[in-house]
Amino acid sequence: EHNHPSGNPEASAPDRAVTARLKQALALVEVRVLDHFIVGDGEPTSMARRGWL
Repeated sequence: EHNHPSGNPEASAPDRAVTARLKQALALVEVRVLDHFIVGDGEPTSMARRGWL
């Protein structure tokens, strides 16, 4: 989970890239990333729900 101070909870291209790299790195130690939430104004964005994981 991370916060977007701008208030826009949509995932940016860099957000998706960092999440993909983090997922790859954690897989090396057998940790599975289930979701990544972006918090802003209103509802948070779930990367898993968007199909980005």
